[in-house]
Amino acid sequence: MILRALHYRTGEPVDIEVQAGRIARIAPAETDRAERDALPYAAPGLVDLQINGFAGHDFNRSPLSTALPGTVARELRREGVTAFYPTVVTNGPETIASQVAAIAEACEQDTDAAACIAGIHLEGPFISPEDGARGAHAREYVRAPDWELFCRWQEAAGGRISIVTLSPEWQGSDAFIRRCADNGVTVSIGHTAATAEQIKEAVAAGARMSTHFGNGAHLMLPRHPNYLWEQLAQDELYSCLIADGFHLPDQVLKVVLKVKGEKAMLVSDAVYLSGMPPGEYETHIGGRVVLTPQGRLHLAEQEGLLAGSAQMLLWGIRQMTERGIASLADAWEMASVRPAGFMKLPAAAGLSVGAPADIVLFRHDGGKLRIEQTCKAGKVVYRYNTNANGR
Repeated sequence: MILRALHYRTGEPVDIEVQAGRIARIAPAETDRAERDALPYAAPGLVDLQINGFAGHDFNRSPLSTALPGTVARELRREGVTAFYPTVVTNGPETIASQVAAIAEACEQDTDAAACIAGIHLEGPFISPEDGARGAHAREYVRAPDWELFCRWQEAAGGRISIVTLSPEWQGSDAFIRRCADNGVTVSIGHTAATAEQIKEAVAAGARMSTHFGNGAHLMLPRHPNYLWEQLAQDELYSCLIADGFHLPDQVLKVVLKVKGEKAMLVSDAVYLSGMPPGEYETHIGGRVVLTPQGRLHLAEQEGLLAGSAQMLLWGIRQMTERGIASLADAWEMASVRPAGFMKLPAAAGLSVGAPADIVLFRHDGGKLRIEQTCKAGKVVYRYNTNANGR
């Protein structure tokens, strides 16, 4: 298979030859002006480190069907996502065990789930119990880090828990973080009320990332020091950002990019209402919520309070680009090769010879980014159909 497209970084036409699921050759393509203008862009597949659900399918509703992870993997193809980390949030021990086990079973039974699920993100329950920092996580299930309990979950998950979001404010956090790091599990700081010193100690113990930086935080903080400044100051920490235009103001995104550079990454942190039409919904977490035509998800009774993210990585890339915060190429890499590289996935090679052929063809359509084709390991798994609402 040969894909002819504009390279997402250079804008120049190229032929991308795919053999045996990998990129075998990339060469300049000879085109006239008319052909060039008709070409889509080619870019690496998107990698989302934090997805709670999509298109009405929820990784945190119990019981979790083993059919759901594969269904989500297939639905995400229209969003250009070729690898993702289903995210299980704070809950009771048995519920978490059953949810991660269902995801693991799906990966054993469904080839699409196995191909696209790069690991499981466990967000909690080892987070702050404080209001504000805890976010929408249920207070009754919040608890201190417990290595034995985590090992039971990891066993249920078949070793697939790759990321753990926790707050290092708990006594014994450092020992827990070291054990995670020694066992290849990425520790991310989030939903925290930790002191600056506790943040430093967590990084020294092996914490490597900040979960949705700037969100899941108190409404008011000391001027300095505080846990946001400290996470920015820690050079070893990568920062994940929700760039949907609602969770973080532009100035915060700009500051994080200036400080973190290539250690800034995009996540969707999408809840299951992402991909759904605007309207009012009744949810099992948060009650009645409203998804506006503008894409903002808020509590029905309190319009000022967000009820989660309802937008995918494409939306964040567009926001970063249109607001002049990052170039299209840089914003795309924040959502593809950077998270892939951070998690040591083969897809970190991006568009290069020998890399997995996880390739997305996209166009600018009325100011939006529209996926025209998604390839996973060299196989076309999604193609835009104007007669079928993009399916």
